[in-house]
Amino acid sequence: MQAADYTRLVFLAAIWGGSFIFQRVAAPVLGAALVAEGRLLIAGLMLAVWFRLIGFDPQWRRHARQYIAIGLVNMALPSLLYGFALMHIPAALAAILNSTSPMFGALFAALFLGERLTARKLLGCAAGACGVALIAQLGGFTSTPMFAAAIAACLAACVCYGYTGVVVRKYAAQTPSRGIAVGSQLTGAAMLLPLLPFSPPPAEPTALALTNLLALALLGNALGMVLYFRLIADAGATRALTVTYLMPLFAVLWGMLFLGESLPPSALAGGALILAGTVLVTRG
Repeated sequence: MQAADYTRLVFLAAIWGGSFIFQRVAAPVLGAALVAEGRLLIAGLMLAVWFRLIGFDPQWRRHARQYIAIGLVNMALPSLLYGFALMHIPAALAAILNSTSPMFGALFAALFLGERLTARKLLGCAAGACGVALIAQLGGFTSTPMFAAAIAACLAACVCYGYTGVVVRKYAAQTPSRGIAVGSQLTGAAMLLPLLPFSPPPAEPTALALTNLLALALLGNALGMVLYFRLIADAGATRALTVTYLMPLFAVLWGMLFLGESLPPSALAGGALILAGTVLVTRG
């Protein structure tokens, strides 16, 4: 990796770590459905305009089925689930749980793609499971009726992210990555649109909440996708995946600086186990 690649990697981790902060501010005011719809629609439209300007053709008709499948599994469902979760739990906690995605990816790859589940990967999955168990205990957090549901929503979103690898490798191996970035977000937004009449904002929208939604869409979804695919092209998919290790660190830092969040020792220990498990799985 060149110096520019390391710079992009750290910048991407800072942006995606910040995306949990943006959601934590916007979701309690705007609701999960509006936040999920807004981030995908705005980012998808911005990428569509950008790709049009640079002459990239996503070939909508040719790859429509792939964009729809990935839009459901990787965009619509996880965005909605995280929107719900971040109405109820700290941003840093959601970011730590997000690090379990590669573990689910390894399990699905073994089940559906015939990849070998090595002892190192199994150990990594076990470490991740122990980390989740430490985080999910209520003792260190203020008791809330939705705490367990929010944890479950984060893990369900990670299951979706993990299964995305199967969808891409089996059905979208020849689909351009930039096309996936724009196509999946716009199709995901189209899927979420019917939910809006049934999910009104729980509070009066504020300028702060709307600004955070805009930042989430433009930075986290639009710019983040461009940086990620550029990193894959320049440094390879395996090295690009190391952003998973850095995201929770930035989320914890941003949560402390901007939201006054703090995590109990059990959550920090659980996060360390999850990160260790992620390293074992991705290097196994």
